[in-house]
Amino acid sequence: MRAPTVLLLFIGALLFSGVYHVRSDASDHRYKEADSVPLYANKVGPFHNPSETYRYFDLPFCVPDGVKEKKEALGEVLNGDRLVSAPYKLNFREEKDSEVYCKKKLSKDEVKQFRRAVEKDFYFQMYYDDLPIWGFIGKVDKERKSDPSEFKYFLYKHIQFEILYNKDHVIEISARMDPHSLVDLTEDKEVDAEFMYTVKWKETEIPFEKRMEKYSMSSSLPHHLEIHWFSIINSCVTVLLLTGFLATILMRVLKNDFMKYAQDEEAADDQEETGWKYIHGDVFRFPKHKSLFAACLGSGTQLFTLTVFIFMLALVGVFYPYNRGALFTALVVIYALTSGIAGYTAASFYGQLEGKNWVRNLLLTGCLFCGPLFLTFCFLNTVAIAYNATAALPFGTIMVIVLIWTLVTSPLLVLGGIAGKNSKAEFQAPCRTTKYPREIPPLPWYRSAIPQMAMAGFLPFSAIYIELYYIFASVWGHRIYTIYSILFIVFIILLIVTAFITVALTYFQLAAEDHEWWWRSFLCGGSTGMFIYGYCVYYYYGRSDMTGFMQTSFFFGYRRLCGANAKFGSSLLAIHEQRHGPLG
Repeated sequence: MRAPTVLLLFIGALLFSGVYHVRSDASDHRYKEADSVPLYANKVGPFHNPSETYRYFDLPFCVPDGVKEKKEALGEVLNGDRLVSAPYKLNFREEKDSEVYCKKKLSKDEVKQFRRAVEKDFYFQMYYDDLPIWGFIGKVDKERKSDPSEFKYFLYKHIQFEILYNKDHVIEISARMDPHSLVDLTEDKEVDAEFMYTVKWKETEIPFEKRMEKYSMSSSLPHHLEIHWFSIINSCVTVLLLTGFLATILMRVLKNDFMKYAQDEEAADDQEETGWKYIHGDVFRFPKHKSLFAACLGSGTQLFTLTVFIFMLALVGVFYPYNRGALFTALVVIYALTSGIAGYTAASFYGQLEGKNWVRNLLLTGCLFCGPLFLTFCFLNTVAIAYNATAALPFGTIMVIVLIWTLVTSPLLVLGGIAGKNSKAEFQAPCRTTKYPREIPPLPWYRSAIPQMAMAGFLPFSAIYIELYYIFASVWGHRIYTIYSILFIVFIILLIVTAFITVALTYFQLAAEDHEWWWRSFLCGGSTGMFIYGYCVYYYYGRSDMTGFMQTSFFFGYRRLCGANAKFGSSLLAIHEQRHGPLG
């Protein structure tokens, strides 16, 4: 079997194992009465810091004998999931009433550890037959007290499970903490804790195929859809006004220009050329740093292709709520498989620009995105290791990613580069380029690069900022984003607005006799990213309650480089709002 075939089979198996639903140990999800149903404890962490998560047994809970770690797919590990067998026994249709599973004397240090967790509003997450469960580990009594030193801290010791079933399938599970069964953690002293749980089973008519729909309902509520469609209408109006305005101006200006330049040769010789006609011999002069420019074009083409494929998977329903790790696996695999597009685009365009050192150009293309990402990962992974958080990737996972990059990404990049080098066409400029470039006349400040970038980035950002809030609330908050069709429409609007404003600004730049338009057009088209990053600062300090060095590092370092991977569900949000009131 040839090596490329082996690589494709390997990647296909990896994509299949991660993108499609990660099944429990009972692969068909069918159970008989008293059958053991897989229950895994995943992680704990502060409610307001989605990146700061820890292993479940990092807190001094009772550790059962023979704790087993669940074998996880690549995407689950990248997502920070660390599933282990939970201490509860929730057999199918087997009810239990206040069953004690552990008696433990908490030491002073354990009391302090639990109290710090309760003070930071720690939650826990579990999976029962692949259904998510959330709950808080304790509560702070602040009633009629304003001094934090007078607050009382309590640990929940009784969890009540309510499970819905339909024939031989588990349909839904919820966990409620008994508010009257508490352990006082206020003082630094040893306390006795008796942990228990209750299990209630109820029959339902909901079919197994629709059991995950409840987790996407929060995104589909009428008032949410109304806001989403308002965002779409606002963006569409912006696009129509912008395109109409630019089309009218450009057509009128171009019509006048062509009428003026279409005169006979004798009349044309008698008048001095102005505007973009004056620099016709310089406009197709190759850009400075053409190897870097070609590498940027190749990497951008690859990332654009990656985005399109991710949208295709989302629209066909692959990224349904709590399909653990699907998005991360898809990102890694598709990025690896599309590296040939980057190599082909960069090498082909570099060849058209009469570049000679195509090997260096390929190296630059391969490192342009992966290099900064690798450095960022090294720093953030070190921070996660220092915090002992689940965001720290195990050595084995790092080696898998390195192997994918070595065995798939790099060879495909080289193959694409060779194909681009051999199939390049000659650069066919419509007019001859002069030997020496003309001097660019002094221009007003608002025609310089920074103001033009600000103008080019603001209009596309204004068309997407409403939808951007929902994406941030999903990735860094407590909502689940499932309306990918609306997100795709917004993405198309973003492309249209960016293209129109970039074309218009490029024309006005050439009309001002500034022929260095290559890099300017590239920077103007991508300047929306600067506004999005500015929105990150606003969201972090103005709309969220995230705190701490680790959370700040991950938020501004990664922004997780991905779309809507919800960390929390509507159930956890509802529990939090019942305890503390609505979130801001």
